[in-house]
Amino acid sequence: MLEQWFLLAAAMIASGCIAGVLAGLFGIGGGIVIVPVLEFALSHANVDPGIRMHVAVATSLATIIPTSLASARAHHKRQAVDIEIAKRWALFVLTGALLGSWLASHMSSGNLAILFAVFAVLVAAKMILLPESRNLTDDVPRGALISLIPTSIGCFSSMMGIGGGTFSVMILTLFNQPIHRAVGTAALLGLVISLPGTIGFVLTGWNDVRVPPGSLGYVSIIGLVLIAPATVLCAPIGARIAHSYSQKKLSMLFGGFLLLAALRMSYGALA
Repeated sequence: MLEQWFLLAAAMIASGCIAGVLAGLFGIGGGIVIVPVLEFALSHANVDPGIRMHVAVATSLATIIPTSLASARAHHKRQAVDIEIAKRWALFVLTGALLGSWLASHMSSGNLAILFAVFAVLVAAKMILLPESRNLTDDVPRGALISLIPTSIGCFSSMMGIGGGTFSVMILTLFNQPIHRAVGTAALLGLVISLPGTIGFVLTGWNDVRVPPGSLGYVSIIGLVLIAPATVLCAPIGARIAHSYSQKKLSMLFGGFLLLAALRMSYGALA
């Protein structure tokens, strides 16, 4: 038991350090970096393969809570959070996040890995082939059908353990929102996704006997305590490295990282 605790703690710290460097290097944080790194680390910590992705996704969401809160506050001080959009979308995002955590808990770990891999490939293709986007509208549309967009953001983000920034920023900029305002608003929506999503994974994994030591449902408390500080400490290393590369090279490197992560997770799920 002591050895398992040690391996788990070492895996979490390693995940946080690697995710921090990658997040600082590529300028993007959250689960899109943490989940594949953490899933790989958990595979070497004797965590049951049947719930490995569930633990990775749930723990990633939990680490995003303090990050989103701090980020949203910082952006709000610079008046870069659109409170009106956040209010209009919050309930739909929250509903989607709860739905996503429930759906993910009923999926096999392999299928969850395939879903993440498909998403990673799409994001990689977007960053490599379409680095710039054109506006679809002059402002964020209103109406009943538009509510499907924030609901989908919450649902898919929760299922994949990400804060939703990748979805939210891309969509808000398509709706002619300035990039800084889109990022700030996405940070606040990330809190709306990660908090209920984490609660959902805690409840759905409460009686699962396969969870690793020190877990609350599918959320690893060890991971929550160890990953976030390691990520914060190591992110400046990646940021310093990033300044030696052009934006185009960084985009291609990040796309390559996501493709490799997708291939590894797909291979593990199909093997």
